[in-house]
Amino acid sequence: MHLFAHNGMVPGIEHDPRFQARRFRPIGDTDSEYAFCALLERMAVLWSDGRPELDVRIAAVAAFAAELHTLGPANFLYSDGEVLFGHGHRRRNAAGEMAPPGLHVLCRTCRPGAEPLDVAGLSIPPEHEQQVALLASVPLSDEPWEALHEGELIVLREGKIVHRQRRGSGGRADGVDALL
Repeated sequence: MHLFAHNGMVPGIEHDPRFQARRFRPIGDTDSEYAFCALLERMAVLWSDGRPELDVRIAAVAAFAAELHTLGPANFLYSDGEVLFGHGHRRRNAAGEMAPPGLHVLCRTCRPGAEPLDVAGLSIPPEHEQQVALLASVPLSDEPWEALHEGELIVLREGKIVHRQRRGSGGRADGVDALL
């Protein structure tokens, strides 16, 4: 099962030849639906012979993100059923400017008997030890949320970051680019 959530504005995506989908059609007319269909089109090729290696999926999602944010702010979450990809770009800040960070992440361990994780609209009482990851446009608690860099892609599995990749303004990889 593939899931997608997008926070941003990518006007013109429905007419951009880089994002045309043949097999997948949006139900509505939002830029998020067109983006998801375009991403599914790219991923379908990779999945045609079974589950592709993670590094192949990362490369495809990173390339998609690099192209998508040329249209406008493109913060998104995408899950392919095994891992969760988070891409941070830009968002409108308190001053009304479009600027990074567009996405924040919090990874923590919840232990039995510990105080429940309580953030706006969410409460997770730990019944057994578990690693959790939360992604949000803005920090939802007083904990040490980490802002993603502009164009940064993270990959999470079982509540832990297993890969991170930062993109420079020229679209090339900068900084961290490794499976952890």
